[in-house]
Amino acid sequence: MKSNQSEVVGIESKIYIIRGQKVMLDFDLAQLYQIPTMRLNQQVRRNTYRFPADFMFILTNQELGILKSQFVISSSAWGGRRKPPLAFTEQGIAMLSSVLNSRIAVEVNIAIMRAFVQMRQILISNKDLEIRLRELETKYERHDGELKMVFDAIRKLMSIRSVPHKKITGLGKKDE
Repeated sequence: MKSNQSEVVGIESKIYIIRGQKVMLDFDLAQLYQIPTMRLNQQVRRNTYRFPADFMFILTNQELGILKSQFVISSSAWGGRRKPPLAFTEQGIAMLSSVLNSRIAVEVNIAIMRAFVQMRQILISNKDLEIRLRELETKYERHDGELKMVFDAIRKLMSIRSVPHKKITGLGKKDE
């Protein structure tokens, strides 16, 4: 799996915010790893000590319902499963590469980590932009009165009619 921009964008579309955390769901990860969801979940169950609550959690039925309605996902897309999906945080996804011993799992995890980093960079740049915008607003609010006075003075100067100047002739030249 080669790392490129379209791959990262494809992965970003599979990252959800649930319980205030960016997560990926087991069936999306299984698809990326090219393994059945059942196998991924089996490996996780065999290694539960590697997945504390801040690495992975089980979606509630309510969260599942919200996801289905929000993203218009049919029940068949969820694989006809009996249990709600597992949601993996960035750390949980990193841990998956240690329980899924395949080259594809490692390559996919590298691409996923890049997607998370890119999302963080976008959030940071948006915060920087927000801070700069606030600074500009504050700066212009302070100068608003001063700018109004300058514009008023310019308008006043523009409204004064200029006195026509007399043409001066005969400076150094003879009138013809």
